[in-house]
Amino acid sequence: MIDPIGNNSLPPAPDLDISALSALFRHTTNSYKFVFFLALLDLLKRHRFDAERPYTYDELTVEMLVIAWYPHTFFKLSFGAQDTIAQKLDGLELDLGRANQSVVDHKALRAALEAASLKDAGRLMEFVPYRLLAPFLEPHLQGVDRGAWMVFERAMPAITNAHFETARPLYRFDSDDYQHCSAIRWHPAWVAYLERHWSIIKSWAAWRWLHYMQRRNPTTPSLSNKLFPPAKREALTKQTKYWRGILEQETDPPLTCIYSGEPLTAASFALDHYLPWSFVVHDQLWNLIPTPSAVNSAKSNRLPSVDYLPGFVSLQHRGLLIARQSLGEARFGKVVEDYLADLHLPSLEALLDFDQLQNAYARTLGPLLTLATNQGFIPDWHYRSLSVDPMTAPSVVALPHPMRLEAATDQVADSQDLGHAPPPSALCPS
Repeated sequence: MIDPIGNNSLPPAPDLDISALSALFRHTTNSYKFVFFLALLDLLKRHRFDAERPYTYDELTVEMLVIAWYPHTFFKLSFGAQDTIAQKLDGLELDLGRANQSVVDHKALRAALEAASLKDAGRLMEFVPYRLLAPFLEPHLQGVDRGAWMVFERAMPAITNAHFETARPLYRFDSDDYQHCSAIRWHPAWVAYLERHWSIIKSWAAWRWLHYMQRRNPTTPSLSNKLFPPAKREALTKQTKYWRGILEQETDPPLTCIYSGEPLTAASFALDHYLPWSFVVHDQLWNLIPTPSAVNSAKSNRLPSVDYLPGFVSLQHRGLLIARQSLGEARFGKVVEDYLADLHLPSLEALLDFDQLQNAYARTLGPLLTLATNQGFIPDWHYRSLSVDPMTAPSVVALPHPMRLEAATDQVADSQDLGHAPPPSALCPS
């Protein structure tokens, strides 16, 4: 398996030890570090990257169990012989009501875990918060016995806190005394870094966990679809209204599909996720464009060729200019908040400047397209019309990658038809 983001290819930062971050999962023999780090990332994002608040061991324990619940309880995956996360979950009596386990969301699961007795599960915090920080503090760990029972763990809080501002580990502890540690506090520089690169770091950590789990579950098919909960697709009502309002305006030249060149009309169109929904798992406007339904169904969850990127940016830019004029300044500013946040643009003026928008998309989409390709999404898709004479163009439809056939049956064919039922091959979300 090829790591989509190599250990030495994480986004750089001049004031942070990125090599230590890259080394978090070296020589990992159980899943604790992966699940703990993913829990850290999810909690940080859920609290809007608040670097001031403490992140308690109790909430980190709950978040670890939330992450581990689906692969263990629903999909019955092995976490490894030495791993006790599965045992902790099996020992809990969770009240999930009458909900179907396949659609229990994180919020409901988290509430059930918080209501359960986590005395035994709390022991997950005995080792992993301390072991995770070792790569950041290697020069200061000489002479600390890592093999003796609990010696390393008991030494880490004082060492970490003493070198917090110089070594800059991810976080420090709320006490120098191991016995009194009950929370971690993030280093603000790392919070800023993770906020800027969250999707890349989250994908890298998830990919490394997948690699570990594949070694523990070598015969399990479609493992990548079983590490995280089945996602529920949301209706694209607001996004549809946005693009319909744009398409209702008269434009010269008319707006056309970036894939087929067909004219776009407000009466009938589908919304395409330029980066497939099954990769990004969101419905942000900056990744959505209108297409004819047939084109969208043909694209499914494939990655478009880079040949389409200029047209994608141009259509987004024209849509933004039309929306600003038709919506008014205040309403437009609220609608495009995700553009500014996710594309890291400083102002509405920058968003509406074509060159700045184009550069922002290049910075954002480039790494994500590479990552999606390495994760198995089919790259370099080009649209081929079904109306082409099969005698002159025998390969008019791109076939699914054989390794993703099973996943394809469980995924919506990355479309939200407006006023029409989805195609038969796209009835269930991934």
